[in-house]
Amino acid sequence: MINAEIEAAVINPRRGKREEPVAPRLLMTFTRPDFTYACRLAAASARQQDIVDCPVREGCWQEKPITLAGPAPGAPYAVMVLEKLIALGAKTVVALGWCGSLRPEARIGDLIIPETALSEEGTSGHYLLSESEPTATPDLRRILQERLTAAGVNFHSGRVWTTDAIYRETETKVLAYGSQGILAVEMEMSALFTVARFRSVALAGLLVVSDELFTLTWRHGLRDDRFRRSRQQAVSTALDGLAAYEKTGS
Repeated sequence: MINAEIEAAVINPRRGKREEPVAPRLLMTFTRPDFTYACRLAAASARQQDIVDCPVREGCWQEKPITLAGPAPGAPYAVMVLEKLIALGAKTVVALGWCGSLRPEARIGDLIIPETALSEEGTSGHYLLSESEPTATPDLRRILQERLTAAGVNFHSGRVWTTDAIYRETETKVLAYGSQGILAVEMEMSALFTVARFRSVALAGLLVVSDELFTLTWRHGLRDDRFRRSRQQAVSTALDGLAAYEKTGS
C-alpha cells in the first residue's frame, strides 16, 4: 500500500463556488435527533447548506460562532463531510454520537469520552500515519472531561471499537474486545481521529450509550428517559467544550 502521508491525491477537498465558509468550531453529529437539538440550543440560523448532502447550519454558543453538521453516520460518509468542512474552515471538532456498550460498567445513558479507537473500518487506512491507534486530541478531550466533572456528571474514558458492519458485531468480538477493556462499539471515531491528525485539526468525541451488548443479548434504550436526558447533556457539554477551546479555535 502506498503511504498516503507522502503520496499526493488526485482529488482534494476544496471550497466549491456556491459553498460558504464555516466557523472554526464544528459540532459534528451522527444522528438527526442530536443535530436537531443542537441547532435549537445554539439558535442555529434557518439558512442551511448541504455539504455532501449533509445539512450544515451556523449557530452560536457562549458568544462563539459554531457550525453544526449532521447527521453523518458511518466512517466513510463522516470523513467525506469532515474533509469538506475542514476545507471550508473548520479547525476544532467535537464528534457526537451513540454507541453500544461492551462492558457492564457502561450502561444505557452513560457518557463515554473515547481516548483511542480500534479501527475495523475501511477509511482510516488510506490516511495511515503510524502504527499506533487513532487518538483524540488530548487538550480538547480533557476540556470535555472537565466540563462533565464540573457538572457532576459521571462518565467513562477509554478505548472504543469502530466498525463499518453494524450487523457483524459478533459474539466472539463482543466478548474478546470487552475483555480487553474496550468500552463500546461505534462507527466513526477511529476514522475521524485519523483524518483530524492528517489534516492538523483538533478533534475529540463524546458518545452516549444507546444499547448494551455485553450479555450477548441486545438491549436497546432508545426510549429510555435517562438516554434522552444524557443526549441533551452530551450536546450542551460538546458546545461548552467547543466554546472553551482556544488552542486552534477562534
